Amino acid sequence: MQKSSHLKTIRLIALLGGIASAAFFTSPVAAQELRVATSYKLMTLDPQFADLNENTSLLSHIYERLVYQDERLNPVPGLALSWKRLSDTQWQFKLRENVRFHDRSPFTADDVVYSLERVRSVLKPPSGSFQSYTQSIKAVRATDPLTVLIETTASAPALPLALSSIFIMPHPSSGFRSTEELNSAAVPPIGTGPYKFASWQSGERLKLTRNDDYWGGKPAWSEVDFRVMESPAARVAALTTGEVDLADSLPARDVATLKQRGVTVVSASAARSNFLQFDVDRDPLPGVTDKAGKPIPNPFKDKRVREALSVATDRPLLSDKILLGYGTAAAQLFPNGLPGTSAKLVATPPDYEKAKALLAEAGLSDGFNVVLAGPAGRYPGDAESLQAIAQNWARIGVRAQPVVAPFSVFATKRSAGEYPLWYGGCSGDSVSLCLDTVLASPNAERKTGANNYGRYRNPAFDDLLMKAQAIEEGPERNAALAAATEFVLADYPIVPLYHFHLIAGYGKHVSAYSVHPRGWTTAMQAVPTGE
Repeated sequence: MQKSSHLKTIRLIALLGGIASAAFFTSPVAAQELRVATSYKLMTLDPQFADLNENTSLLSHIYERLVYQDERLNPVPGLALSWKRLSDTQWQFKLRENVRFHDRSPFTADDVVYSLERVRSVLKPPSGSFQSYTQSIKAVRATDPLTVLIETTASAPALPLALSSIFIMPHPSSGFRSTEELNSAAVPPIGTGPYKFASWQSGERLKLTRNDDYWGGKPAWSEVDFRVMESPAARVAALTTGEVDLADSLPARDVATLKQRGVTVVSASAARSNFLQFDVDRDPLPGVTDKAGKPIPNPFKDKRVREALSVATDRPLLSDKILLGYGTAAAQLFPNGLPGTSAKLVATPPDYEKAKALLAEAGLSDGFNVVLAGPAGRYPGDAESLQAIAQNWARIGVRAQPVVAPFSVFATKRSAGEYPLWYGGCSGDSVSLCLDTVLASPNAERKTGANNYGRYRNPAFDDLLMKAQAIEEGPERNAALAAATEFVLADYPIVPLYHFHLIAGYGKHVSAYSVHPRGWTTAMQAVPTGE
């Protein structure tokens, strides 16, 4: 990659790296505390323990990554100023100078080696869930205080993007920090980020203070107080009464009321999709019968049935009526325009006559009964969408019975194979990740298909995906991923539904807020009034 100017680097990182422009300049007015009502429940202070938005979002105030992503999810400099491939299996990363941890110790290549080795060798699943990002790494070493050399087992053209998910920790004098030690806060969490750890109540509250010596400039907020409010109604109430200055994950149904009460509402399309996923493997399936209630062979093994249900799904209705316009009808895994997406795949209105014809061709002109499972309240519009889809399918003779449960219950039953068809979702740092985890054939050795609960297998697609992933980041790789997406979705292994919009609101103490498409909520995205 070409080396950018320092100012351009700062602006790029500001967009999506968790370091917004507010982080670099102190407000001309008196220092302020930012009070945030968040849906995210931080359950650990170990930044490498769980690959969840809850941890990534909140701990990004304290810790930073080598690589960030811009507004199109392309890699841009973070703690690494530049990187380049020395050979097919070697990458060199040049680190940013004059960066210090919160205890004033200098950031060096040894900290990078320690952090990557901790993920690779110490935090074995289920104790850590970041190993998928380091599975291509064979060895890591520091060649000088500001240079890291990474050797991979094979060609790893997307390594910089993979490293955008791993936080860098300071290396101790010996050994590796345990998750238990970090959670005890006996030694406060120490990173290079714009805010320092102040206090934590597990699942309830996280307090931070400004890092006045931050390499990117003094952050705008003197203190940040994250208050966990899992109930959307509680977040809305806290925002309208002025108890908090900022709230995330607001329901679309409350937007009009919030605006009437002087709250500024902002939104952005999430870098994710929600979809229906078929079990195409087992026969017979639980929850699938003919109209008389008798079990029938798995209908989802037939592509025509999957296509019929797809074309009978009214995606525009879901985005316009269920999500009240705070969503985009989906035809693929990421919103169109992001790297690796296809401009050829667009959502279309339902075609019930075509759907009926496809069912008739498959020998199911009378339709069938099916359980349609999903979580309740995990994602915007999840349970309501299942009800709407059931009404769509009734028009082609398929009687769907929506069954919803709290996400933990739903996920357990899905993993146990109790459902024939269900509502799912995927988000990540790239469309490649979702293709790999949702649609690639389950393969323990290659670590693919982790969320392919329907056990869909398509060797031709697997081959296309592997070839695309072997191409270095850029237009050629993006085109190959788009072609692989077009190929696999023509087989209808899933029914893409929508890309919901992330909605946040803020009060009078905040002048601007940038909604992050990965769903993170940070103080660095908020600009104080008077800025």
